[in-house]
Amino acid sequence: MDDHTSPLESDQLLSHDIPMLTSPPHPPNIVNGEGPQQVILVQVNPGEAFTIQRDDGQFQCITGPAQVPMMSPNGSVPQIYVPPGYVQQIIEENGVRRVLVLPQTEFHPGARFFAYTHPPHGRAAFAHRDERASKTYERLQKKLKERHGVGGGGGGGLALSKDSPPPSPQKSRGTPPSGGDLQNGLGGKGADEQAQPSTAVTALGKSPELDEEAKALQERLNSICKPVMTDIQARGASLSWVAPSQPEGDDEPKEGEEGPAEPSFTYEVSVSYSGKDGKYKSAYSGVELSATLQDLRPATDYHVRVQAMCNCLQGVPSEPVSFTTLSCEPDGPSPPRKASGTKSSLVLQWKAPCDNGSKIQNYILQWDEGKGTGAFEQCYYGPQKQYRLTKLSTASRYYFRLAAKNDMGVSEFSDVVHIMTSCSVPAPPLSPELIQSGVTWLCVRWHRPAGSPKEDEISYVLEMEEEGSGYGFQASYDGDELSHTVRNLHRSTTYRFRVRTHKHTLIPIFRTIQPGCPCRLAVKGKPHPTSFRLTWDPPKDNGGSDVAKYVAELSEGLSGSSWNQVYNGSAMECVCGGLSPGCSYQARVHCISAGGESQLTEPLQVQTPPVPPGPCQPPRVVGKPKAREVRLRWAPPLVDGGSAVSSYSVEMFAPQVDEGWEVYQGSELDCTVGSLLPGRTYGFRLRAANKAGVSVSFTNAPPCNGAAVSEYRLEWGAAEGSMQMCYTGAALSHEMRGLLPATNYFCRVQAVNVAGVGPFSDAVLCQTPCSVPAPVSSVHTLRESEMRVEGSWTTERGEDEEDEEARPLLYSSSTCLGLRWEAPCDHGSEIMSYLIDLGERQPILTGPVTKYIIQNLHPDTTYRIRIQALNSLGAGPFSHTFKLKTKPLPPLPPRLECTASSHQTLRLKWGDGPAKAQPTDSLQYHLQMEDKNGRFISLYKGPCHTHKVQRLNESTSYAFRIQAFNEAGEGPFSTVYTFTTPRSPPAPLKAPRVERVDESCEVSWETLPPMKGDPVIYCLQSMQGNSEFKQIYKGSATSYQLPNLSSFTEYRFRVCAIRQCQDAPEIIGPYSSTVILLPPRVDTPGVSGATGSKAAEAQKPNRSLTDEQFSFLIIALLAVTSILIAVAIQYFVIE
Repeated sequence: MDDHTSPLESDQLLSHDIPMLTSPPHPPNIVNGEGPQQVILVQVNPGEAFTIQRDDGQFQCITGPAQVPMMSPNGSVPQIYVPPGYVQQIIEENGVRRVLVLPQTEFHPGARFFAYTHPPHGRAAFAHRDERASKTYERLQKKLKERHGVGGGGGGGLALSKDSPPPSPQKSRGTPPSGGDLQNGLGGKGADEQAQPSTAVTALGKSPELDEEAKALQERLNSICKPVMTDIQARGASLSWVAPSQPEGDDEPKEGEEGPAEPSFTYEVSVSYSGKDGKYKSAYSGVELSATLQDLRPATDYHVRVQAMCNCLQGVPSEPVSFTTLSCEPDGPSPPRKASGTKSSLVLQWKAPCDNGSKIQNYILQWDEGKGTGAFEQCYYGPQKQYRLTKLSTASRYYFRLAAKNDMGVSEFSDVVHIMTSCSVPAPPLSPELIQSGVTWLCVRWHRPAGSPKEDEISYVLEMEEEGSGYGFQASYDGDELSHTVRNLHRSTTYRFRVRTHKHTLIPIFRTIQPGCPCRLAVKGKPHPTSFRLTWDPPKDNGGSDVAKYVAELSEGLSGSSWNQVYNGSAMECVCGGLSPGCSYQARVHCISAGGESQLTEPLQVQTPPVPPGPCQPPRVVGKPKAREVRLRWAPPLVDGGSAVSSYSVEMFAPQVDEGWEVYQGSELDCTVGSLLPGRTYGFRLRAANKAGVSVSFTNAPPCNGAAVSEYRLEWGAAEGSMQMCYTGAALSHEMRGLLPATNYFCRVQAVNVAGVGPFSDAVLCQTPCSVPAPVSSVHTLRESEMRVEGSWTTERGEDEEDEEARPLLYSSSTCLGLRWEAPCDHGSEIMSYLIDLGERQPILTGPVTKYIIQNLHPDTTYRIRIQALNSLGAGPFSHTFKLKTKPLPPLPPRLECTASSHQTLRLKWGDGPAKAQPTDSLQYHLQMEDKNGRFISLYKGPCHTHKVQRLNESTSYAFRIQAFNEAGEGPFSTVYTFTTPRSPPAPLKAPRVERVDESCEVSWETLPPMKGDPVIYCLQSMQGNSEFKQIYKGSATSYQLPNLSSFTEYRFRVCAIRQCQDAPEIIGPYSSTVILLPPRVDTPGVSGATGSKAAEAQKPNRSLTDEQFSFLIIALLAVTSILIAVAIQYFVIE
């Protein structure tokens, strides 16, 4: 059956590393047949496996269900090796012998071997069969009968029709190998071959050892470690990982035995940009232990993991590792668009492109100034997203392009867009006239508008209306001709025509069919000393035709005066080789299509790295050697490696002494070697070094001692006792890279030939030259208390302080930023200064300090700052960019005013807000008052808007000032406000004394002393009956006699003091309490017996109680009432 797949070629093969049960070299025959060969059919059940060894020595593992036909060339059944826990039984039935491999406890069929043969001449002893074996035999016999078919040979032989289909789909999966035709797993040979003796053999197809090996391999695949990021760029990253290691505890091969072959692993790298638990996408699949991820987005967080596979087994993905791509220049912006415009101005707007992790600082807008030559000039540079151009020509075409800039660089320019200014409306043309007419056509002509300039190109629209149609005027022609013939008209019909114009200034219009310039010209990977790889993207606009080829040009140096073509082809990358180390180059690319050549890209500057200098010529002796010294001189190496030689090293060695030592190291081209022994022979060798590294060279090869030296082994290390092997090969020199500047290293070498390994040479000390400083790694901001102005101090005195306290002036945190950084490694050359880059501002160059305060900044503004160190060899790399923000400006002082005043107090108010505020308010105030010594002392500090100043002197001026402060800091003090307390009024007088004298009364009061030199007068008022008080006296006397009193009227008196100020109005004090004068008693005629003493008492005037007396009376009444209540309670309630 040629149309079936061979089982041996099935893709269901397991790894060849899984072991199998092999037979010994010379197995004895258990059952011998009479024929020269024997056909064995191996049936593998589902879920089982069968392992075979091919002629070439490789293993194949076949998984079920499958049928594998096998041939026995010597005519005998191969011996079946029984696994542990199994036994074999030989069953003979109807002349057919079968060997069954059965488990000791129960039968578990695996893969079965079936062989069909004639019975032998001599029958072997029939083995005992138990019930289970008998049932198994019956099932096998039934399957054999189903397979026999029609036309089988005699004696139990089997012959199947060549066209008979397979009995089941599972059995039809296997097909015979090439070279023989098989039917349902049997060889399609002749009847003679099928009639050969055969035996049925049943064995296990899947062994326990196979499961253990697969499980061990699976565990090894699962033990892969997470990858390590080796290089991270803006749009790409490189990573590497380690192959899964053999688990500890595995049995190692014994001595003299070969271990199992190391499996071949395949790795798959997957990337996720949606978090650690996000969706992963495969980015690499192969057998290498490193990979490079391309087309990444700048400033984006990624997670990457690696998974190991071996044939059909697949391990668990490793722990993901996260990384963030670097920031880069912005993406190319979209072309600017026209927002509005007039005849002489245009307003352009644009949208911000993706900033790629660094904020866009400015936009660069270029235009061709309306010349149409393709040369662009800058017309705007700034952070705005629109720009207005004025003083333009009417109806003119201008070309624009846009680019964005951030801290990382400038983006590519956008596509060129053309925008036109508005034009004036042309004058209407004259009415059209009929030239000719036909049955179905009319020829109409019109004239150019009068007064229109000849350079203006005017288009005309001819509109026609058919009478009675109801459709109105419809356009029938649009063009620049002055006549038109209208056809397909109705006969004998009236038509009306009109013409309108729209003007276009005659400007040479060019159709852009040439392609745009290629995009994203960059260096792929790191430049090499003698080559670098350029890569670019196709142009965004191909001009309507595909790009045929790209042309790359290269210029040495930065002048760009001479360009040489280095590539011409259709690929989008090329290698520029044959370069000099340590040189600067400029590269540019343009493309060519059917529309022509594109413009050249902006030149890309590339710097090739230098290499260590080449070997030096041996030094020569200057003059005649002296007894104890010799003078040497040498020439610089022919090749400096692209960097100037910074130092030379001269090493001296004696032939009879194996060790050598360095006798000179410096930049001079000669030296004098002293302390030599007379009559001795010395050898010298010379090395040169530059900033690229140290080139270790050996002037002469060691003696071979009869066998050629096959290789050299170089050991290198920072300490003489901890050197490691760094090179093995036949070369006489080796270049060391990745060394630290200004560092001592030791090296030694040994030679190897067929006889063995020679001894190491003496250790040689090599010192790398100095270099630019390392980047500044740690930057901190200064606290506000540390931002002091040098040499400036201020003094303040608190309210309760007696001593003066000096306080330094501080820089404002709103306009200043304080920085402190740790000095980086100087790499052998002292740091001379630091450069602070602020983005758009001019960089600041400082001295060799590690603290600096940046002044004159904008308040409440964020700055991107980075620092680099400089020494005598140049500027080191910049530190990482960090953001710092200045604080807002402190608040301005409020207006201070006095809302109430007295001779001892002043109530001050400022700002708008409630009188009492919360302590948590951000805006607070500081009120100060000037003392007698001219210093301001603190009165109040808090969020309230009012304050009462007490314990003041009368008629005294006081100076105040106030300031506001919040989180941004303390604001400036206000101007000095002066408020004056008024003069104090006189003290209140006691109630006057009143005495009646016949028909008059005398009123007297107490005397007050003068107040600070101001005399005091008094004012007496009287009220008669229910009338109002009237002044009856004003003067300096302390008594007054009121005559002509009425005998039936009640009088009331009160008095006040008045302060007579010399330069101010009088100040009236408070009035005293009122005194009442009652009318005298009159005796009636019927009343007699009044004694003289009583009459005298009646004539005395009744005096009213004072306030003190009235209060005392009330207290006495309350006391008597309380005593009476207590007595009542004691008497009636308790007893």
